[in-house]
Amino acid sequence: MSLQAMFVGALLSALVALFLLLLVRRERRVGVVAMGAAALMMPMAWNSILNWTGAIGLFSHDLPFPPFPISWQDTGTGVFTLAGAALALMVGPCRGDAGRRIAATAALAALAALVVDVYLY
Repeated sequence: MSLQAMFVGALLSALVALFLLLLVRRERRVGVVAMGAAALMMPMAWNSILNWTGAIGLFSHDLPFPPFPISWQDTGTGVFTLAGAALALMVGPCRGDAGRRIAATAALAALAALVVDVYLY
């Protein structure tokens, strides 16, 4: 996967995460909305790791289920984004929030990254 393809996919993930945070969670805190950057950085990190190790071919075999053709590479993108977003929220703008709220917000960013990865690149 090229660096350009990774960046475009990660940028789309961040835009979808921002959309979900603003419209679904109705989040207005600037720090939380800026956390959408995790949906940009974490997919880039995961795909870079796969490229550097030469494992992109091992992880990129899609499930033969046309409605949701997920692969291990797609799953890794979602997991990395979930972890990065949760960590950014816990040490940043949501350190006083309930864990359930943090998890739900991080899950939206992860869902955005996963869906973009599955269907767009």
